[in-house]
Amino acid sequence: MRSHLLNETTAELYRRSVTEGVERVAAKLASTQRPHTGISVDELAPVVNGIDLDRPLEDPAAVLDELEEVYLRDAVYFHHPRYLGHLNCPVVIPAVLGEAVLSAVNSSLDTWDQSIGGTLIERRLIDWTAARIGLGPDADGIFTSGGSQSNFHSLLLARDEACRKAMQAAERPLAKSEVLPRLRIFTSEASHFSVKKSAAMLGMGYEAVIAVPVDRNRRMDTSVLALELEECASEGLIPMAVVATAGTTDFGSIDPLPEIARLAAEHGTWMHVDAAYGCGLLVSPTRRHLLNGIEHADSVTVDYHKSFFQPVSSSAMLVRNRDTLKHATYHADYLNPRRMAEERIPNQVDKSIQTTRRFDALKLWMTLRTMGADGIGSLFDEVVDLAAAGWDIIDADPRYEVVVRPQISTLVFRYVPADDVRPDLVDEANLHARKALFASGEAVVAGTKVDGRQYLKFTLLNPQTTTADIAAVLDLLASHAEQYLGESLVHAS
Repeated sequence: MRSHLLNETTAELYRRSVTEGVERVAAKLASTQRPHTGISVDELAPVVNGIDLDRPLEDPAAVLDELEEVYLRDAVYFHHPRYLGHLNCPVVIPAVLGEAVLSAVNSSLDTWDQSIGGTLIERRLIDWTAARIGLGPDADGIFTSGGSQSNFHSLLLARDEACRKAMQAAERPLAKSEVLPRLRIFTSEASHFSVKKSAAMLGMGYEAVIAVPVDRNRRMDTSVLALELEECASEGLIPMAVVATAGTTDFGSIDPLPEIARLAAEHGTWMHVDAAYGCGLLVSPTRRHLLNGIEHADSVTVDYHKSFFQPVSSSAMLVRNRDTLKHATYHADYLNPRRMAEERIPNQVDKSIQTTRRFDALKLWMTLRTMGADGIGSLFDEVVDLAAAGWDIIDADPRYEVVVRPQISTLVFRYVPADDVRPDLVDEANLHARKALFASGEAVVAGTKVDGRQYLKFTLLNPQTTTADIAAVLDLLASHAEQYLGESLVHAS
């Protein structure tokens, strides 16, 4: 079995095996005619479950043949222009090359003695991103697995900062357990669910999150935020953090960052900006101004695997003051003893809530060194332009109503029949249209609810998608919805 270990004696086998795998995937990408095949769980599950994992095939070619049957054939391909579903982007080739390199070398980014070079590359990219945001000379951060982890990490630091300040200011000694029930987080009702989930995991409970209403553009209503912060203080509670969103999952809306920063400063509150989606604007040659105010944040989430066209996973959290990262520091004698910090040995585990971590930063490094920031930003600009054109198409189509003009690249809309139809039946028609479209394999769209009603959603992250693709998918959705309503009305009569 040693023949399967990657080392100096198996380098040629590695080259042949990976080349054959790459050729299979390349052929699949070249021949893909739709986002996926439309296969159902009931069809595919028995095939996967029927494989005996205790009886290896041994031949790599046979394994690839089997993989074609259980994965490659039916996978959802985000590079297809009619994948308009979730926040999944097509990926750029330099990043995929980086993925191949980092997987083979297999550096672990927790300590310097496991990741010489990799540690410095990650730190350089954190500094570069912090400079793009404008966080100042004391900024720092760490790569993470995704936006949810980045938000959690940021709110952990905010929690411990709030507890530290409260305990210092108290007239009598306070335990942390006495402070936690008084902490409150403020975020818009359109923000990511990970804010509430983080509060629960941080021992504060879901009820510690105050959902601030949004305006008609689906941005946080800062007049309500101001009132909520005042009320929090008057009740003897502690405003731990205000979470602003730069690119909400459903609407792509960007909260009014300058005003939120002002209010957070007035109340001595940590400001976190969840820019998991909107971070692509940091490299936009034309739209960087949409993130004005982000430079005032105490922490920021960025997801390169959303709008920098990177493979999953590639995310980071950044902080204005590197000292706050110490709230996540633990020195283990076998790994990163305190003396190593005193000797200025750069162990990334000192900042992270993870120990073993992949060298995901390499993908972004390869991308920047090949395409440059403007190259990435111009791709993101293309999808933002497409969303603006898509708005015009849907807004002019009498079959649909669209919720809000996009700030980034998301369109939320719903099919509305010409005839007077019960609202619940219209909801069911929109839900059916999405499911039927997915089952057909011809396109993938997302869905959500707005004010309790069922809506459809285009998440546009593929520069290859055209307005013709949008128009074609709208026709398909309308056809499925109309068929459903027709059958429902016949059955009802």
